Amino acid sequence: MPDIVQNPFAITPGTVQPGQTRTRAFSAGDLVVDSVAPLLVWEHSYYPQYFFAPADLEVELRAAGNGPRSKVLGPSEVFDVVVGDRVLPRAAQRYPEAPVEAMRGAYTLTWSSFDTWLAEDEVLHTHPRSPYVRIDALPSSRHVRVVVGGEIVAESHRPVVLTETGLVPRYYVPRVDVRMNLLTPTDTVSHCPYKGTASYWTVTAGDVKLTDVAWGYRTPLPESTRLAGLVAFWPEKSADLEVCVDGVRVGQP
Repeated sequence: MPDIVQNPFAITPGTVQPGQTRTRAFSAGDLVVDSVAPLLVWEHSYYPQYFFAPADLEVELRAAGNGPRSKVLGPSEVFDVVVGDRVLPRAAQRYPEAPVEAMRGAYTLTWSSFDTWLAEDEVLHTHPRSPYVRIDALPSSRHVRVVVGGEIVAESHRPVVLTETGLVPRYYVPRVDVRMNLLTPTDTVSHCPYKGTASYWTVTAGDVKLTDVAWGYRTPLPESTRLAGLVAFWPEKSADLEVCVDGVRVGQP
């Protein structure tokens, strides 16, 4: 019997596909690029980069020397991006020897150099979205129990189960089912293009203190609104954090 495929949507690095969504980038309100069909290029398997035809660029590019060599795309050239009277140093890149001919004359823009990215008219966060990732946040009646240092930290029969392509399910629990007095906010944040910005807590119970093992989204992105105000736990981070779903422990390190 063949093995069960765990992640059939892992994209091979070097994959290039035509995009089908209008994509724009802005810097301080100035339009930098506007493309109805950017190339989607996977330099690694997690998410693509956008590559744009020269005709889609609304700015001047000035050669700025050689850039790093990519294992799958080859040597690169970098360019300063001139936006009005401002210069964004080394904010564009090209791979003239890329394996796929269609991208050899195309440019990718450094995501963090531009303050606003849009897919159609929706703001994009963190990095480009993969067309192969799906997010589902599903109300559930499964029994979730979280134990640290022998103490019950959370227990709920009304979690929201988050499934995301290629990742294990996560169980988000209402705060009224969490002993929030055992959780201390930290300064840690993380960003997801599908869920939004997460903040973290340290859990202290008994003689055990576990840093950044719980997180939540105060104002998640539209497709993940059911997660708003809920708390999830990260059992893979420590053997002292026990998360059980319907009596079965999940996510051990």
